[in-house]
Amino acid sequence: MDYFSGIQFAPTVAMNPSDFLLDFANGVSTRDSREDQTSIKRTLVCAYKANLAQSVKAELELDVNFREGTEDKNVKKWPTSWWEQFSVLFRRGLKERKHESFSGLKIVEILAVTVITGLLWWQSDISHLQDQVGLLYFYSEFWGFVPFFNAVFTFPQERMMLEKELSSSMYRLSSYFTARTLGDLPMELILPTTFFSITYWMAGLKPRPGNFFSGLFINLFNVLVSQGLGLALGAVIMDQESAITLGTVIMMLFLLGSGYFVQHVPKFISWIKYISISQYVYKLLLGSQYKPGETYPCGTNETCLVEDFPSIKTLGLDGQAISLVALAIMLVVYRLIAYLALMRIGVIGK
Repeated sequence: MDYFSGIQFAPTVAMNPSDFLLDFANGVSTRDSREDQTSIKRTLVCAYKANLAQSVKAELELDVNFREGTEDKNVKKWPTSWWEQFSVLFRRGLKERKHESFSGLKIVEILAVTVITGLLWWQSDISHLQDQVGLLYFYSEFWGFVPFFNAVFTFPQERMMLEKELSSSMYRLSSYFTARTLGDLPMELILPTTFFSITYWMAGLKPRPGNFFSGLFINLFNVLVSQGLGLALGAVIMDQESAITLGTVIMMLFLLGSGYFVQHVPKFISWIKYISISQYVYKLLLGSQYKPGETYPCGTNETCLVEDFPSIKTLGLDGQAISLVALAIMLVVYRLIAYLALMRIGVIGK
């Protein structure tokens, strides 16, 4: 305040120094209300150059951080290592999301669907092949939609936090993204595992361990791929309403193009099946239960080949490896898209 008094800009009334400085920053002075803002700012700049510029410059030059061309090249951009950043973000993510992922409402929802599903398909056997096929298709769709719509909100909701923390170089984007991805695994996979384990045995599917664990693996793989699609869509659009609208269209496209509802798809739109997560998961689930040459009772004292059943014949029981590779590619590509989309936010370091 002494400085401003010395240049004839002392406040005429007692006031908070912060408010006084803010008024000056906006070109407002209590000295003479007739002065315009441009004139006041020009006067302040001239006074600074005449009274303070040289001393301020000298002080700055004493500080090595402000000395031009003398920045220490050994100074690290990041205050902590990648592993330390990952560890902190991983623990923070678990603490923040465990209550959301395992909220009472969500657990009740999944358990209710589990019980209803198990009762509807109670001890179904291969003589009711359509029922079993319907259950496998339900697995592919239910655990495609749930993780997708959970994930699509992730980055739009965290956008403001990411912009602030990444722009201030608090951590690398790669450490955040890795911690986010790995931190979600236990929370995203426990409920699907519980659901599948209960409904599988209630529905009377093949009791052999190989069939059960292959089906469980495919179901969890479906969760991860669908989650990746949700993360990618949310990261690219960054608007919850738009992402959920487009996501609904995409998931419905995958559902209808999976080969379960429409078995004679016109050629001009048959390309949908090649990008449909549901189609690959459904095919793999069929392969986890049935093998080529296997039969089922299709009439009085008659048996038919499982692969000739209409809902199965469209996809076939071969080509399981191709479906698995396709899902693996989607798993990587969707997360890569999400990562690249997040690089738009803040000042990013890899």
